[in-house]
Amino acid sequence: MKDSLARFGRAIARSRKATAGAILLAVFIVLALFPGLFARDSPTAEAYARNLGPSSAHLFGTTGLGQDIFSQAVYGTGQVLEIAFGAGLASTLIAALIGVAAAYLGGFWDGVLNLFTDVVLVIPLFPLLIVIAAYVHNSGTSVLIAVLTFTGWSYTARQLRSQALSLRGRDFLAAARVRGERAAYIITVEILPTMSSLLVAAFLTNALYDVLFASSLQFIGLGDPDSTSWGTMLYWAQSNEALQTGYYLQAIVPGACIALLGAAFALLNYAFDEIGNPALRPVRRRRARSRPLGSRRVGRLEHA
Repeated sequence: MKDSLARFGRAIARSRKATAGAILLAVFIVLALFPGLFARDSPTAEAYARNLGPSSAHLFGTTGLGQDIFSQAVYGTGQVLEIAFGAGLASTLIAALIGVAAAYLGGFWDGVLNLFTDVVLVIPLFPLLIVIAAYVHNSGTSVLIAVLTFTGWSYTARQLRSQALSLRGRDFLAAARVRGERAAYIITVEILPTMSSLLVAAFLTNALYDVLFASSLQFIGLGDPDSTSWGTMLYWAQSNEALQTGYYLQAIVPGACIALLGAAFALLNYAFDEIGNPALRPVRRRRARSRPLGSRRVGRLEHA
């Protein structure tokens, strides 16, 4: 575990893009944990004049209901990250168990688990989310996380199964079978830790799509409109015709927050791509070493 964390830390430190993503994500986490340190107003308090412009009192102005936009953006970070980490972790865990179990067990279980994965995989995801969300209209965050988890694990399971198939014949797994270890132990203790970088990359991808899907559902009115989230901010901006009437910040602020959080998850993937694909590191080193050599050869030719 410590070795994996050290590798992740080194990979993030080596990549400027990954470092930028880590800083962005850290900023959002701090905002989610301590919103009261940054926003003085309640996000739901209709205490001000409507549709005010940016000022020192209201950094991004107020909404059509007289609510402070900056406070809504800060307090909305908590629900967005709760969805990202909750649904992202849950879907990645389900995908890991199903995908790796199918690859390791093989035979009948591989066929059954693959069939189940393929059925979920071929279902159009966003229309299915709309149908489910319509049945649980105005539901809380936990229901939204459950819906996103149920619909978001299949593609990751297919990826992890392919990786696990390449590990099934390794010597350390044969040694574990000779020791008499159970399949559950081999899957959770022997196989999954060797795929830690791929699991982290899968989580980051799932978390990104969960944020986008959840915000989209809330934007079209299938979330809880009384909750404080970036998606519901977009919903109320659209309902109050903010863009048509010139109050652009009511839509730009939550949209920019979604884009920045998505950029944080995407940039972090660069670090874990280097860990999960070792071929990337030697290629870069060879390129770095070949450039001075090539320049020296050119210099010698010119001198000759």
